[in-house]
Amino acid sequence: MNKPQSLEPILMNRTTAVLKPRFEGSNICTWIGFKHVMYVVEEAVLEHFRTQDLAPRQLYEEAGLCLEIVNSNVRVLHALHMDDSVHVNVIPVTKSTDTEMVMRIEVMVRRDDKELKAVTGTVNVLFRLDDSVVTAHAGSAERDPRIDRYTHTRILRGDRKSISGLNLARSPGVVAPDVLAALGADKTNSFVWKWHVPYFYCHFNDRMQHSGYLRLMEEVLDLFVADRGISIRTLLENKRWIPVVPAANLQILDEAMMEDTIYTVFTVEDIFKDTTYKSRMDCYVERHGGLVHTATGHITHGYAVVDSRRDWSLVQFDAEVVAALSGKTKAGNA
Repeated sequence: MNKPQSLEPILMNRTTAVLKPRFEGSNICTWIGFKHVMYVVEEAVLEHFRTQDLAPRQLYEEAGLCLEIVNSNVRVLHALHMDDSVHVNVIPVTKSTDTEMVMRIEVMVRRDDKELKAVTGTVNVLFRLDDSVVTAHAGSAERDPRIDRYTHTRILRGDRKSISGLNLARSPGVVAPDVLAALGADKTNSFVWKWHVPYFYCHFNDRMQHSGYLRLMEEVLDLFVADRGISIRTLLENKRWIPVVPAANLQILDEAMMEDTIYTVFTVEDIFKDTTYKSRMDCYVERHGGLVHTATGHITHGYAVVDSRRDWSLVQFDAEVVAALSGKTKAGNA
C-alpha cells in the first residue's frame, strides 16, 4: 500500500444522519436483521462523506477515486425495528499515522420516551485509485490532496493466508477434499460454501464491495444451520426461536473480483455457556492455481423465543442446538 504523504489530511467533522432501516431487513416479525443494521451504519458513513464535500459519485466521476469501506465492527445493544427513525452519529477518530479514515459510530433510537444507544461500532474507509479496463479510456485517476494519505493503488491490508499448489479444475459448487484440507476445514468445526462473485455484489466495475461480504456472511450462516439440521425455518416452526446477533465484524483483506470463484468458510470457534456462539467467516478466491484470502470477520449469535408480534426473550440452547453447533450433526459441505 502507498506510504502516507507529507500533506496534512482533511479534518473531518462529526455528523449525524437520520435514517430508517430498510423494509427488506425485517424478516422475522418487525425486527431488523444484523445485515441491515450494518447497512444503516454504511449509509450514515456515506452521508458523512457527502457532508464533507467528498461525495462518492463526485470523487469517482471527477477524479477516479473509489470510496471503499474496508472494515466494520458493530455491537448491537438494543434491537432495531421496522419504521424506527434512528440518529446515527459518525465521529472521526483517525490518528495522524493512519492510512485509513476511522470513524466511531453511535446509533440512537427512542424507546418509551427515552433515547437509547442501540448500536456502537467503528468503520474504516480508504480511497482506491480506479484502474478498471472499463474506464481506462477516461484517463488516469487523480489524487486529491485532502485525502492523499488515505489513497491506495490496491486494497491490500491485514493478515492474509494464501494457499498455492491446488488443482482447482473442479465441478461447479463441489468443494474437493484437498481444498477442504488446505482450508483446514477437515480438522475444524467448519462449513465451506463454493460460489462465484456476482456482479450485483460488486461496485466500480470490478470489485466485491463491503456490503457484498455482509450478504455472504448472512447466506453462509443460513446454509450452515440448514446443514446442521437446525435451519431458520425449522427452529421457527418447532421452537419459535430466531437467531439474534449481538456483535459482528468484517474486514476486507484483498480484492475479490467480479465472477471470481469464491470459497466462504464458516467456523464455529466457541460456544459460551450455551447462550451464544461465536463464528468466524473467511473468504478465499481462486487465483493463479491457488486461493487468496480476501476477507475475514466474526459474528456472535444467540437465540430468542418469539413471545408476541413485538416481543422476544433470550433462551439457553437446548441439547439439539448444542449438538448441531458442536458439529455432532451435519450433512456435509456445499
